Amino acid sequence: MAQRFRGFLPVIVDVETGGFDSERHALLEIAVSTIRMDADGVVRAEPVVSTHVEPFAGSLLDPRSLEITGIDPTHPLRGALPEKEALDLVFRPIRVAMRESDCQRAILVGHNAAFDLAFLNAAIRRTDHKRSPFHPFSCFDTVSLAGLAYGQTVLSRAVEASGRSWDPREAHSAVYDTERTAQLFCDIVNRWRQFEESARAMPAFA
Repeated sequence: MAQRFRGFLPVIVDVETGGFDSERHALLEIAVSTIRMDADGVVRAEPVVSTHVEPFAGSLLDPRSLEITGIDPTHPLRGALPEKEALDLVFRPIRVAMRESDCQRAILVGHNAAFDLAFLNAAIRRTDHKRSPFHPFSCFDTVSLAGLAYGQTVLSRAVEASGRSWDPREAHSAVYDTERTAQLFCDIVNRWRQFEESARAMPAFA
């Protein structure tokens, strides 16, 4: 893994939020999935680790965003964690995976990754978190990768183009979107690996 991605561990991240402004709108859900590589170089996604997140003090909640996600931040059974505890929870398995794969940093993989990275970085700043495993600005975006591999940039269409199913009723859940984005990323990486092996196997012509 360290050799394949130059010392980076790909980690799929999806956030659900109370709007589009990472500085003003609340982070409401976060889910992560680390990537493992077997002895043959095939990558696969590990189970998702996720949590609901308490809106930070003074944060805004756009009703239009809540309507899309279906999140009720005031639900008594939501079991949300403060931002610092939420970050600690999702960072823990990432650090374990980094040690096991001998990677130096994690790199965020997301669909429209800049959005997820902005909210993640904003939460890190607000909580003064000192041990983030993520590179602060580099990321892998499955929008670009899926556009190249399948000619599709919308997550649902890219997943279906890869041969997997998509359930619109489950969409806009951090867990579901992370699972599907992780599968998409692994399918693309493994597909490229097959192309490389096929190219190496082709006879050279003078």
